[in-house]
Amino acid sequence: MVVEAGGWLNGRKVLISPISVRGVDWDDEVLNVKLSKQQVRDSPSVDTDKPVSRQHEIDYYNYYGYNNYWEGANLWGLGGYLVPWVGASSDAALSPRQPQDDAITRQRQRRLDREREAADSHLRSSKEVIGYEIMATDGPIGSVEDFVFDDESWAIRYMVVDTGKWLPGKHVLLSPEWIDSVSWSEHEVYVKVARQAIETSPEYDASRSFSKAHEVTLYEHHARTPYWW
Repeated sequence: MVVEAGGWLNGRKVLISPISVRGVDWDDEVLNVKLSKQQVRDSPSVDTDKPVSRQHEIDYYNYYGYNNYWEGANLWGLGGYLVPWVGASSDAALSPRQPQDDAITRQRQRRLDREREAADSHLRSSKEVIGYEIMATDGPIGSVEDFVFDDESWAIRYMVVDTGKWLPGKHVLLSPEWIDSVSWSEHEVYVKVARQAIETSPEYDASRSFSKAHEVTLYEHHARTPYWW
């Protein structure tokens, strides 16, 4: 999450991982995190006008003592859902993680150095992709309007596609798993779905709750294996 610290840090922007979230009040629009103001104040800065590099992520995760989410086959590394990290504390004096054995520390540092040398992965803001044209296997079919995320795993489950001039007023969902590639220079998202399948896809209404039954219908329509299987 990109957080603008406001008056406390004169508008400085920092990143906060969902790992630190300990509760969300959807009605009052409040996000409670297990971090102190000092921890946020001293965390690595981020330039939101540029992609976030893996090198920056390494520094960020090392600062907070988080387990790297990319060190494993699942969404959050070893698991598919967020779990509290060992040694977490809202006391700035105890952050980052507690002192470790020298041998373990050296081993971790060598691994971090190797990752920095090989890292070429980048994260981009979802705002960057808003408005990108959706290119089906047989031509354009709309544009990215929004994203839908899972409030348990914090995974982006769907892109909300505005079918625009082809089907005015209709919005449909496409899974990120169906993306073939993204052209950052041309502002286009290529999906492994035909135009007709998108045109006849179940309509998405953001004003209504989106249930598992809707998801089942969506995956059945596209004849895809659901992510929860």
